[in-house]
Parts: sequence; C-alpha cells; structure tokens
Amino acid sequence: MSVSNKPSLLQSTALGGTAAMFAVNFTHPIELVKTRVQVSNEGIIATCSSTMRNEGVAAFWKGIPWAYCREGSYTAIRLGAYAPVRDAIGAGAPDAPAHMKFLAGALTGAVGSVAGNPFDVLKTLSQTNKSESLPLMSLVGKMYRDQGIGGFYRGVQVNIMRAITLNATKMGVYDISKGYVVDTTGWQRNSAKTAFCSSFLAGFFMTVTVSPFDRVRTALMNQPTDAKLYDGMTDCLVKTVRNEGILSLWKGFIPIWARFAPMATLQLLTIEFLYSSFGFKGI
Repeated sequence: MSVSNKPSLLQSTALGGTAAMFAVNFTHPIELVKTRVQVSNEGIIATCSSTMRNEGVAAFWKGIPWAYCREGSYTAIRLGAYAPVRDAIGAGAPDAPAHMKFLAGALTGAVGSVAGNPFDVLKTLSQTNKSESLPLMSLVGKMYRDQGIGGFYRGVQVNIMRAITLNATKMGVYDISKGYVVDTTGWQRNSAKTAFCSSFLAGFFMTVTVSPFDRVRTALMNQPTDAKLYDGMTDCLVKTVRNEGILSLWKGFIPIWARFAPMATLQLLTIEFLYSSFGFKGI
C-alpha cells in the first residue's frame, strides 16, 4: 500500500482514538496532580505527597475509565479528524496558509469537546475525590439524580473554547513546525525526529494558550453534584480573578506543561506510527 494514501474521516478518527487511549495511560497521573493543584492551595510536591500518603499509588489513576471514554470520543475527533478536515478545506499542502491549519484544528476541537464533555465532568470529579472511589455507575446515577442531563454538560461553553484554542494551537503549531524542522534540519517530514521536535513545541504553546481556559473549566466541572457555585463561565472567571488574582488563571502551569508536552508527543508520534503502519500519509 502506498504511503500517499489518505485515511478516510472514520479511519483517521479511529486511529486518533487509539493513539489517545494509549497515551493517556502515561499522562493520567500528571493530569490528576494538575487538577488537584488547580482546586486546592497545595503545590505540586505537597499534592503528590498527600495523594501517595493518604490514598496510595493507585490513586494517581483515579478516573482512568472516564479518561478512556474521553480520549475515545473527544480526542479521537480532535486528533484523528484533523488531517481529513484540513485537507477538505484546502489546507493540506505544507505551504498552505497557517490560519487555515488553525481553523481545521479549531473545528475538530469544538466538535470533539461536545462529544466528550460528559466524560470530562465525570473524570474531573473522580480525580478530585480524595475519599474512597465511587463505582462508575453510582457517580453517573448521582449526577443524573442531582442535576439531570444538564449536569453532564456543566462547563461545556468553556470546554468548547478551551478545545478550540487547544487544538488550533496543538495541530496548527505541529503542522507548521514540521515544515520549519524539515527546512532547518533536512530531516524527512514523516520521520520520528521531525514529529518529536514538532510535537514538543506544540505542547509548550498549548500550555501558554490553554491554561486560563483549563483553570476555569476545572473549577466549573469540580462543583459538587448537588450544588452550583458558579453561574457559568463568565461568573467563574470573574470570581477566580477577583479572589485569587489574574495570574491564578495560569495556576498549575508546570503540571499542565508536564502533561501537555508528553501527551502531545505521545499522541502525535503514535498516530504518525499508526498512519505509517496502515500505509497512510502522515500529518
């Protein structure tokens, strides 16, 4: 099979979900620490120490079933659908306008965030729960009983904005960086070295642009199932800045970067490997 073949939208989405579900096994503990840092006044070391001391090492993988569901929906779309959507809007060429590549990332990020929002809510609640873990269906039942279907879409507005920003930055920077890396080093566009360097750059810029959205999203999704602390994204943003200052929007920057850099690298290296294994042209 020639590597010039392009995967269909469904094929690419399935490969994107596979890559994401593989990568999350390694990045989930980092995200748990990031989430707990954002909702508490503890630092990274204190959070890691208290989690290990009080809950044991397995606690770092709390919420992993919901993470698998999230990656199989949200990330499958935003990662896997990017190349087909990019090509469909005429931005597939290496020298295509940068804003078109960012647009393709924004579109797939927005659609993916809506599909994955319920799993994002359940994952966040599981990760911040420091007592004995609730059975999966018990958590679902409690949420539905207290807040109905709407409870699973708490924070959906900021999650969509976060996903648009995240995926536009991630896929746009990655796609564009590959061109610069190839021109600078002479490496092949589909080589692992090119993918690694480009994905690492994408991870850093993702952290810079996404941290404020991530902070507000975590606060909204971490509200108790039987209480409503904020009246939406704007209210949460205003209260956070008023109570903690503007820089609090980048609270947890280091663990976010520590998650985004390896996450982006693992996801993108894996999907490039899968593309190659199935004879498809890389991103």
